[in-house]
Amino acid sequence: MKITNPETIHASEKEFIDTINAELDWEAIEAMLFEKHNFTLEEDVDYKKGDLVVFKDQIAYKFDFHIKVPLSVVFGRDGNCLEISTSGSEDNAPEEEDSLQDLQANGCNVGNENISGMASTIAEMITDINQGDE
Repeated sequence: MKITNPETIHASEKEFIDTINAELDWEAIEAMLFEKHNFTLEEDVDYKKGDLVVFKDQIAYKFDFHIKVPLSVVFGRDGNCLEISTSGSEDNAPEEEDSLQDLQANGCNVGNENISGMASTIAEMITDINQGDE
């Protein structure tokens, strides 16, 4: 025998969860995320769902979010991964990795003939790859 309308209960529960969600301290969440996983949140944080749960023998609230994380993957020509990092771990980037702009900004002599040679080598590699697909 029902003693109340279940739709009223569900609507009230949803409103309660939405109220808690609106009051979350995102600065604290981001600090904990950085401390534990060494990355920061982008603007896009999508709320998926919230619920009342039992966690380690106590009543708790569980909120599920989908977050965007900037990801950099460095791999060699042999296909092996050399480095994988998120935006929060830039300090851990491999020392060997320097972009052309970084090299030039630091006064390294990277002349046009060297760039031209590298471009020719890359073009030849792409041609080889494309011919291999035929």
